[in-house]
Amino acid sequence: MRVCFRSSVQPELMDEYKRRHAAVWPEMLRALKDSGWNNYSLFLAPDGQLIGYLECEDYEAAQARMALTDVNARWQAEMASLFADSNVPPDEGFEIVEEVFNLEDQLASASEAGNAPTHQKEQA
Repeated sequence: MRVCFRSSVQPELMDEYKRRHAAVWPEMLRALKDSGWNNYSLFLAPDGQLIGYLECEDYEAAQARMALTDVNARWQAEMASLFADSNVPPDEGFEIVEEVFNLEDQLASASEAGNAPTHQKEQA
């Protein structure tokens, strides 16, 4: 399962957000991995728009496993003041973004249907 989400960091606190993510606590990194968060990346736009991407078996289950860890509670408390909506724990305020295209999925579908793209031009 591929998951993309967005959130919003206060623009005036983006440098602090980047600083904290340059050296995430090793215990937090391990908890994410152990909870099933794979290939996890965060992207921060100049206006504070935060885009996250991860791969997991089941997003709700992976998020629930993280919620059970002490380190996640501490990390979310540390990060909350950096977000535009600091009344909601950051990891509970993620807005999931719908995936509408994936190259590998479409290539696999085309191959299965016998419509694999060719790299040769048709001869006239």
